Amino acid sequence: MDLGITGKRAVVAASTSGLGLASAIALADAGCKVVVNGRTEERLAETVPKVTGSIPVAGDLSTRAGAEAFIEAATDALGGVDILITNAGGPAPGNFAETDIGDYAAALEMNLVSMAAMVKRVVPGMQDQHWGRIVAITSTSVHTPMPNLILSNTARSGLTSLLKTLALEVVGDGITVNTAQPGLHLTPRVTDLYSGNLDDMAALQPTGRIGDATDFGQVVAFLCSEQANYITGVSIPVDGGRFTQLQ
Repeated sequence: MDLGITGKRAVVAASTSGLGLASAIALADAGCKVVVNGRTEERLAETVPKVTGSIPVAGDLSTRAGAEAFIEAATDALGGVDILITNAGGPAPGNFAETDIGDYAAALEMNLVSMAAMVKRVVPGMQDQHWGRIVAITSTSVHTPMPNLILSNTARSGLTSLLKTLALEVVGDGITVNTAQPGLHLTPRVTDLYSGNLDDMAALQPTGRIGDATDFGQVVAFLCSEQANYITGVSIPVDGGRFTQLQ
């Protein structure tokens, strides 16, 4: 299906592996000109051949300053931004008792403040051209918190609320703002978190398997499409049916 976004300029944060990489590939396959991002030039060099025609821009997104510098470089490389996919690595696992109160600031900086900073930089340009797509990769944990991931649950919930609010503010400007919420997909982070228990985790899924990152990337690309122009302010679980709440 032609998504109607050929030639659009897309920036995909944290896209050298996992769901970010899958999203970058899907957007490139849809005809977008894509900036891919990672912390090191070495990782980016490995990524560029996987994403057709992509432009590598290094940047550490764990801080607001790093995120803003990355967006500035990406905007310069593309000449503007039509599509932004926000994404970042997850903070360290842990429960409430074992998580130091000081750890919350770093988690919020990486998974909320830095993401908001990237969005802040691209929205004015999208408003000027009266077209834009913003999709945040978050987690179904914002609805049903995952055990032992208190920092991630907290920060990603805040980002989801922020973007829901933004969606209402910019909908009249031709900009859609949505979040795609993965459950368990076979990515390096999931492998690290559940090493040795992947078969058990797969058995807990309604599908009987852990998701494929490629399928997730296709959902992200669709949310950026012309066909999805009337979808905004929503959070779409992409989890094989594991999320069972009505809202």
